[in-house]
Amino acid sequence: MKSTLSIPHPAESLVLSKVPAHIREIAATIKLVAFDVDGVLTDGSLWYGESGEVFKRFHALDGHGLKMLQQSGVIVALVTGREGPVVPRRAAELGIGELYQNIRDKSQMLDELAGRHGIGLEQMAFMGDDIIDLPAMHKSGLSISVPNAPSYITQAAQWVTSLSGGSGAVRECCDMILASQGALSQYFHSTRLTGPVIQ
Repeated sequence: MKSTLSIPHPAESLVLSKVPAHIREIAATIKLVAFDVDGVLTDGSLWYGESGEVFKRFHALDGHGLKMLQQSGVIVALVTGREGPVVPRRAAELGIGELYQNIRDKSQMLDELAGRHGIGLEQMAFMGDDIIDLPAMHKSGLSISVPNAPSYITQAAQWVTSLSGGSGAVRECCDMILASQGALSQYFHSTRLTGPVIQ
């Protein structure tokens, strides 16, 4: 008799229903996910105040997804080419210690992360949306992009979310990886997410 442990939770089946089998197989092996910020965690907009301060809009669903990914044992890193005080604040809220700003060579950053954590590049995913992200996307085991990225970026990605950057794309990515690893179902009958909720 087949074990019920091998039967996906309905939510996992729903999440994976439109994900190609070969992507699910790769996602099941991922141990670290590195995300670009502008255009991925945000919609790419930059709002400037009168005093020169920069404002960015983040999505609460993305934040929750990143927390679940970390709680499931997947390392989360934010790798951005820009620098400023907004992203460190968001990373701190989500408990993300792997934050790297002003990174022009994101491919080299993946090498450093792989060495630091003892993880093969094939066990790493990178989610980006622009030319600066391409080398890291090519180097990682799973390259992911968003539909609002330029067409030559989406064509280079192995998987493209249906939601746009800053509008739930990161949550879609997190859910896909969690579901591929059979780890999404635990949140439907778990008290792991307790205490103050910061999304």
